Amino acid sequence: MDGVDAWLQAIAASPWALVGMAALVFADAFLVVVPGEAAVTAFGALAVSHETFPLASVVLVAAAAAFAGDACCYVVGRTVGVERWAWMRGPRVRGALEWARARLERNAAVVLFTARFVPFARLAVNLAAGAARVNPARYLGVAAAAALAWAAYQAVIGAIVAAVVPGGPVVAVGVSIVVAVGIGVGIDLVLARRARRRAAASAD
Repeated sequence: MDGVDAWLQAIAASPWALVGMAALVFADAFLVVVPGEAAVTAFGALAVSHETFPLASVVLVAAAAAFAGDACCYVVGRTVGVERWAWMRGPRVRGALEWARARLERNAAVVLFTARFVPFARLAVNLAAGAARVNPARYLGVAAAAALAWAAYQAVIGAIVAAVVPGGPVVAVGVSIVVAVGIGVGIDLVLARRARRRAAASAD
């Protein structure tokens, strides 16, 4: 435990710590397997438990990285489209893109904002928004607000856990990551259940 605590303290004290977190968040916009959410939550916990950097810096750096990643996905969708590469033509990706496109036509701002909080939907919606040529100014404004809200949400989860759970930084980081992942899985399950109900209602 002491070794892990020392390792976390070394990470928190590193001048490259927030840069590493930003890299994970940026990559998470493209690759859903990258633990961007967990990284922000962990750094939120470290900001409170080690006080090496302020919580506000975690939020702002994570928001900037998230915004940059989402904007890059939008540019890919706008310039390359959503059929250029083989992975885009897979059944799951095609289904997600069609889902995103249909909802963007109804209420683009709400869909763009809420998708930031759902990993796979985030990728599909940003690509679809680019391919559908959603107005860039409108897209960037909503994407920036969503990125800031998402970063604050993830970092504050870690900060709250670190403040209320005893056991030091190791426990705080571990519990905060479990909480963040649990919330994410819960959101995915709720959305999947709602999608099944809508599909059943449409079939009837």
